[in-house]
Amino acid sequence: MLYPGEAELVSRAVDKRRREFRTVRHCARRALRQLGLPPVAVLRGERGEPLWPPGVVGSMTHCSGYRAAAVAHSCDVHALGIDAEPNEPLPAGVLDAIASAQEQGRLSQLAAADGTTRWDRLLFCAKEAVYKAWFPLTHRWLGFEDAAVTIERGRTDPTQGTFAARLLLPGIPHAGPPLTELHGQWLRSDELVITAIVLSAATPR
Repeated sequence: MLYPGEAELVSRAVDKRRREFRTVRHCARRALRQLGLPPVAVLRGERGEPLWPPGVVGSMTHCSGYRAAAVAHSCDVHALGIDAEPNEPLPAGVLDAIASAQEQGRLSQLAAADGTTRWDRLLFCAKEAVYKAWFPLTHRWLGFEDAAVTIERGRTDPTQGTFAARLLLPGIPHAGPPLTELHGQWLRSDELVITAIVLSAATPR
């Protein structure tokens, strides 16, 4: 069920997009309940970011066959970013648009060690999570070229690992010291790659 103001946001969307919109907001309201908060409409901000109730930070993601939302109290977590993508190669031409030569070289090394994970898609997924964590803090655009992402494989489990994003923009004023780097984790199944960033209130920014 959509809440007041939500239906208008997808009134011209195709049915697939409307279903994704509904179910990811259902996830968001379930997550809010787990924080002890009442369910509310989750509208969109200036860049399409979800607008959460005061005192809440969060992130949502949806792709074919998967929807998810994560929320936290802002006194505990400064920012959240999650993203999910199919574990499939990126369409032709996309990698050159999102990755530097250095990043592409690192992807080649990862692919030589593990051909099951679609590393190009994982890089895209990680950069999406970076943006979702970045924008609510700064309200500034962050292009794919503005974050240099290094992906690390798990030492014992090939289906998970970590990544670090070095932010290449000059320090942007926000409620805290300038952001220079974000760290996250990734998971992979046969069907999906999933990334998440949590910037804890206890973590120096």
